[in-house]
Amino acid sequence: MTKPELLAPGGSLEKLKTAIDFGADAVYVGGEAYSLRVAAENFSLEEMYEGVEYAHQRGKKVYLTANILPHNNDIAEFESFVQSIRGVGFDAVLVADLGMFDILQKTAPELPIHISTQANNVNYQSATKWYELGAKRVVLAREMSLAEIEEIRAKTPAELELEAFVHGAMCISYSGRCLLSNYMTCRDANQGACAHPCRWNYSLMEETRPGEYMPVFENERGTFIFNSKDLCMIEHIPELVKSGISSFKLEGRVKTSYYLATVVKAYREEIDRYVENPENYEFDKNQLSELCKVSHRPYYTGFYFGKPDEKAQVYTDSSYIRDYDLIGMVTAYDAKTKTVTITQRNRFFAGDELEIVEPKKPYLTLIVTEMKNENDEPIEVANHAEMTVKFRSEEEISVGAMVRKRRA
Repeated sequence: MTKPELLAPGGSLEKLKTAIDFGADAVYVGGEAYSLRVAAENFSLEEMYEGVEYAHQRGKKVYLTANILPHNNDIAEFESFVQSIRGVGFDAVLVADLGMFDILQKTAPELPIHISTQANNVNYQSATKWYELGAKRVVLAREMSLAEIEEIRAKTPAELELEAFVHGAMCISYSGRCLLSNYMTCRDANQGACAHPCRWNYSLMEETRPGEYMPVFENERGTFIFNSKDLCMIEHIPELVKSGISSFKLEGRVKTSYYLATVVKAYREEIDRYVENPENYEFDKNQLSELCKVSHRPYYTGFYFGKPDEKAQVYTDSSYIRDYDLIGMVTAYDAKTKTVTITQRNRFFAGDELEIVEPKKPYLTLIVTEMKNENDEPIEVANHAEMTVKFRSEEEISVGAMVRKRRA
């Protein structure tokens, strides 16, 4: 059995490091141009060098996304962009356009190329052709069933790697090729500036009755007719591995570091447990519970087991489920005094029950019996953003651990 790669999003340098620390084998990032996520913080050239060095020192990989659907004015500067990143050490570059593929091959022939999901790869013929042109990996469209993926794997060269999304937000449009945002807000989703109008609440207006809005609703709240649930395949690791997918991709370059740590950790642990003992593997239901502790929409399995029906949409609300808050990040632990030091992200109180999430360990639950500020003065509430807070923990906690609390 070939162990699949766990590929995580890196929307910033902090998130790249979080993904690596919590178990990702590789991270995909965007530069300040040509990336499909302008809402992400993205990477300056200096941050690219630092991020790649951090990953490579730990035996991990970093892929650069340059997968916009380019217009003429985008092409003009792409060659100089490629020249600027050649020395960074990226393990591959993702593109979705044949012209950019050609420029990348000619300008930096040493860089492996992955074909983005934006290229809508849904059959073995196109995947094979990309391989013949020189691509190392094809990222499959989200609209693929496991049976289709298995057929693609069987009918493409064994050396061609297949990557597929296994967790995260789903787009109502075909692999993200959407004009709705462009039409309604002049923000082009295919240039990375999607306004997510698929999540809005809609009504109907008849053309001869301007201003008279007729609700389209399942109940009195209205309906969100394009509002897809989130993909979650954590319960189906064996099927994913057996399908021949080389890389399990997590969506979320604009999600938080806490989200990233939790999701990466859950998939890391389930993949490892299955690969180590496939014959006796049983899914750990606690992992699904963990994934429900991050901001998410209701989960479903996407197209993997057939085309989604009406149950794949959320009709009542476009907001996320948020049952937990990130309280802070651990910056130090003093083993002598058993003191944890954190940088606070959300308000909490003495007496609160907290959960500590760190790599390669079950989460730790503790009650804050007393706490102090950076001057070691007793406090009852931590209510100033980014303040330093100290409290006791009998168990050692690693730097970089996440501290969360269930919402009241």
